[in-house]
Amino acid sequence: MNLILERSDQVRFFTNMREVIAALGISCSDYDWYVSDIETNGFQFAEGWYYGGELESQIASDDIQFIWAVFSAFPKGMRVDVRDEPFVDGNPRYWDGSEPGPQLEGAIFEIACWDSSATILVGLDTEMAGSYRSTFSDAVDLKFAARK
Repeated sequence: MNLILERSDQVRFFTNMREVIAALGISCSDYDWYVSDIETNGFQFAEGWYYGGELESQIASDDIQFIWAVFSAFPKGMRVDVRDEPFVDGNPRYWDGSEPGPQLEGAIFEIACWDSSATILVGLDTEMAGSYRSTFSDAVDLKFAARK
């Protein structure tokens, strides 16, 4: 399932990953992560692979606003060779009305931070989507937000 949260007063800011992870009902440490296409509100945050605990520590330490970023979640211990980094800025896949999957093969789901004004969730299972929607009832199916 693919969701988007935008134009909502239910969040302090859209791309606070601590809030996103909590709303999904998961822990960062449940996965390994590849993070790419990063622009933040001034905090240093490196692109590349993170163990779940590392990512959890990074996002727990400060109120980092990710203006742009893609967080790709993988089963713990799985690392793939990344030839084409996932990107959000200028990516038409989110807006064409299709049902995009995660950009990296093997990723379970991805979280995209869109211009600090939306959070896009791709490839969620039913449980994660339900948990997110119970926290953020303004979240809608991504295909309904298509910008053709």
